[in-house]
Amino acid sequence: MGMLKSSLAFLVLAFAFFFCFVMSTGSYDYFQFVQQWPPTNCRFRNKRPCSKPRPLQNFTIHGLWPSNYSNPTKPSNCIGSQFNESKLSPKLRSKLKISWPDVESGNDTKFWEGEWNKHGTCSQDTLNQTQYFARCHAFWNIRNITEILKNASIVPHPTQTWKYSDIVSPIKAVTHRTPLLRCKSDPAHPNNPQLLHEVVFCYEFNALKLIDCNRTSRCGNQPISFQ
Repeated sequence: MGMLKSSLAFLVLAFAFFFCFVMSTGSYDYFQFVQQWPPTNCRFRNKRPCSKPRPLQNFTIHGLWPSNYSNPTKPSNCIGSQFNESKLSPKLRSKLKISWPDVESGNDTKFWEGEWNKHGTCSQDTLNQTQYFARCHAFWNIRNITEILKNASIVPHPTQTWKYSDIVSPIKAVTHRTPLLRCKSDPAHPNNPQLLHEVVFCYEFNALKLIDCNRTSRCGNQPISFQ
């Protein structure tokens, strides 16, 4: 009996080590390509105001996140090469300053570093650092969410609200895939409509083919404000 317990304990410990190793080295199923609406970011910034008086009025990149269907927040902070600024060419940097700016503090390089170290390291066997950032800019450039919504007469408005399907439908019509929306509610004004915060596109394992996002939205069934 004692030997059986020891064997079971060893197996449990071995599995735990294996699980930790897999998560730290970046086992994932698909990618979430997350774009954010800067005015919503700045509205909920508690520490200090955003670096610019008037936030950008177009969707910008938040990040490209290797994700698991069982837990979309994992993996993260994997074992891998840390961010190296010298691997971003001046031409790529100039592009990223447009598509992937730090809309909160204005420190673009620090923002890119944080996203690579937390997420990019988990998929570096698929995309090295240069490929990771170049692919993100290409994704942003190919499917312009701001323009897609504008063409559907969905533009920032102080009082108008939309249903979840109103916003998803024109994006799906252009991309032929279902995106995911994320919203934020103002705790100080719980009766106000929730604000559109992020639009997520999902890509398969190699970050080449767009696929449907099959996750539950954080927007619920409440009206959505786009300001």
